[in-house]
Amino acid sequence: MSRQSISLTEPNDEWLKSQIDSKEYSSKSEIVNDLIRQARKQQAKIDWISAKLEKAEKSGFTSESKHDILAQSKSLLDG
Repeated sequence: MSRQSISLTEPNDEWLKSQIDSKEYSSKSEIVNDLIRQARKQQAKIDWISAKLEKAEKSGFTSESKHDILAQSKSLLDG
């Protein structure tokens, strides 16, 4: 695991400390890693939706029903 040195604004540092104080997390590293994991998952969802939209725009139509597209989107978002 690589070690990094980062600078935080005071409000962000206070928020991190409050998460540790509330026993939600045991360290700032754990919080930062969790936030990065969440951001990566969110980006994957955004990329998936963007790819679907781009495909639909290029084809002009889709064989999937609105229900199918909505179900796929919800499944990914709940992922």
